[in-house]
Amino acid sequence: MSKIVSFVGGVQGPWKVVRIENVVGKPLEPVEKLQIVDGSIENPSFNTNWILRGVTSNLRYTTSQEKEHLNKHSPTLGRKEDTCAALIPIKKSVEWWELAQDERREILEEQSQHIKIGLRYLPAIARRLHHSRDLGEPFDFVTWFEYSPDYSRDFEELVSSLRTTLEWKYVEREVDIRLALD
Repeated sequence: MSKIVSFVGGVQGPWKVVRIENVVGKPLEPVEKLQIVDGSIENPSFNTNWILRGVTSNLRYTTSQEKEHLNKHSPTLGRKEDTCAALIPIKKSVEWWELAQDERREILEEQSQHIKIGLRYLPAIARRLHHSRDLGEPFDFVTWFEYSPDYSRDFEELVSSLRTTLEWKYVEREVDIRLALD
């Protein structure tokens, strides 16, 4: 079931921003806190610097076997021990979107092993992908990760592994926002 989620960067929320790193492309304005709101917020009643929206959706590039593994091993968000998080919005190039879906799957998994890499970090790292492209947002995807401080090194390894793949050659904008529960 799809649902829209708003990631609100500003001065309030339970997540304290530890750092914002502009990986490629235009940066986001710095913020102190992050609040996650179910639904779309257009004009918040509190001070914000930016709002990123995305929709949870069906898995688009996974095989039935990969989906079964994800369903079996993916933890839920909001685990008590997961006091670290990362919000990583990503925009891919026009060249990526001009490829047919089977060509994108070929690059994403057969060549880059995106799904296989991610599966290695389950259940230590909880994650949820939000699709933003069809909403007219500045990013195509907003990825949300939660993990225990004990798995911080694993998370760095995960992100580093993904950024060295062929798929990442198609990323034209990426911001890496690290957070901790306040």
